[in-house]
Amino acid sequence: MDRRNFTKFALSGLAFSFLSDSMGRAALPVTGPEPVTPASVPTVPAAPRAVAQKPYAALLERAKAALDNHAHHFELRDRLAIVDFDAPSKNPRMHIVDLIGGQTSSYLVSHGRGSDPAHSGWLHSFSNEFNSLASSSGAFKTGDMYFGQHGRSMRLLGLDPQNSNAESRAIVIHGADYVSEDHVAAWGKCGRSEGCFAVAPHIVPQVLGLLGPGRMLYADKIGNG
Repeated sequence: MDRRNFTKFALSGLAFSFLSDSMGRAALPVTGPEPVTPASVPTVPAAPRAVAQKPYAALLERAKAALDNHAHHFELRDRLAIVDFDAPSKNPRMHIVDLIGGQTSSYLVSHGRGSDPAHSGWLHSFSNEFNSLASSSGAFKTGDMYFGQHGRSMRLLGLDPQNSNAESRAIVIHGADYVSEDHVAAWGKCGRSEGCFAVAPHIVPQVLGLLGPGRMLYADKIGNG
């Protein structure tokens, strides 16, 4: 083989070797660091949350007992209202409770001026006496609705010895401007009634609609304060 052919042959072999090496590298999969699989974290079941007890829970139980005690007065036992006079008048303390579904609607409500002579915003005492201008405690039966000096209102019949004069004293549910969020924002408390359960005027239709005639309203103060 002469020098020219030898050189041509050598160059062709070198090119083939280079091409084969390149193709071989291209055919191999590109490899990198293997993905790190995180260690499995054991699943810890969430601890059950404690259900906060409603502040009026004890009063509600007392009201349910009164509903049983006065069962012959009530054909309607699906809802009742409780008025928690342990709370100040700035708080929504009238609670209308659906005893079947468990829902509760809460509203501002007044107490009588005779129950809070210094107008502290807290009820201090009850009275069943005429001209006491005080609130009475115990079980009441909601009566007829009527239109009076405070607009749409609802009569109440006292069922216990401590509120037996409620009907004669004209203790009713009615609306009053001194029981409202605006009044509380300005004065830090609601105004006082003459013993009636006064609510905000715009709330009257809802309260009377939920209660209606023939259901129980239970009012009390069972704390030490």
